[in-house]
Order: sequence, then structure tokens, then C-alpha cells
Amino acid sequence: VQLQASGGGLVQAGGSLRLSCAASGRTFSTYVMAWFRQAPGKEREFVGTINRSGDSTYYGNSVKGRFTISRDNAKNMVYLQMNNLEPEDTAVYYCAASFKMFRLSTDSYNYEYWGQGTLVTVSS
Repeated sequence: VQLQASGGGLVQAGGSLRLSCAASGRTFSTYVMAWFRQAPGKEREFVGTINRSGDSTYYGNSVKGRFTISRDNAKNMVYLQMNNLEPEDTAVYYCAASFKMFRLSTDSYNYEYWGQGTLVTVSS
């Protein structure tokens, strides 16, 4: 599967953005999807993940209650709605996919496919 993330940009603290990730290739509904982020000088951080049918999600503690991950299997899309953004959310955001995974995972090593990333900058 090939992944293309988009929707990043500059936003003020307290604002919102919606990231999108378009998938092509193998049947999209067979993949567990996730979002990760990496801020300058920091390690890659788990943001959220969603199961194949879209009815189960899990979030990192730093974004829980502010971010929502969703997917549209008919459109081969996964989304990350980000609300109440904080300067600490500034990072490159990556979508990731796993065909092999049996259950949701926060570990980036469990995801076989990665998009190119989209930059989110939150100003204070």
C-alpha cells in the first residue's frame, strides 16, 4: 500500500486541523491504520490507531480527548481531527499501515508501511 498524508499547516494554539491520508494499492480495509508524529530533535511518538473496520481506536496520552482518528474504507482514507492544538503538537505527522497486525499497537515497528509526513506547526 502507498500512503499520502496531507492537511498540515500553520495554526494558532487552540485551533484545529484535519489531516488526511490517502491509501492506494491493496484493499484498504485489510489494514490497521495509525498516526505518529516526530518533533525536531525528538523520537517518533504514537498519536492514535484505528482498527480495520473503524469501530475501535486508541490514542496516546498526550492527545487523548483532543484528537480523533477515523477512516472511510469506501474512499481509502484515514483522518486525524486535531482540536485544541498546543505548541507541543508541532511535529511532522505520519500515517502508517499494517496488514499483518492482529491487534492495535502503539509501537511504530509493527507498522510495515509509512507515508511521507505532513508538517503541523502550532504557534503560541
